[in-house]
Amino acid sequence: MYKNILIAVALEHDRDISGSIEIAQRLLADGGKITALHVMEPISGYVEPYLPEGHRTKRQSETETALAAALEGAKDIAPAIVEGHAGRAIVEYADDHGIDCIVIASHRPEFQDYFLGSTASRVVRHAAAAVHVIR
Repeated sequence: MYKNILIAVALEHDRDISGSIEIAQRLLADGGKITALHVMEPISGYVEPYLPEGHRTKRQSETETALAAALEGAKDIAPAIVEGHAGRAIVEYADDHGIDCIVIASHRPEFQDYFLGSTASRVVRHAAAAVHVIR
């Protein structure tokens, strides 16, 4: 059983995260905690000046709302949002917050994934914590 579980949530893929939540709750030790983390991709520095004023704040607010909606009905799961590149940000968050298990969904790999690598495969290769991959 794990004391500090992280669920990686990819809101842009419009996936149902109930399976990840169920697995995290089954793996959770008494008194443990679960965090649902979404990673927002950074806005390129050369693009940002062309975006409307307040775009970053609006984007953050919309992401918070979407994450809360995805977690609706789930008990005792803390939402968290960070900005960065997904695989790297998940591993860094896990290291910085004492995560001992990461629950992450993986799609069926496509041809380009064999060359570029998916977020799940990056997390599996680089995380110090246990990683539970869901297909």
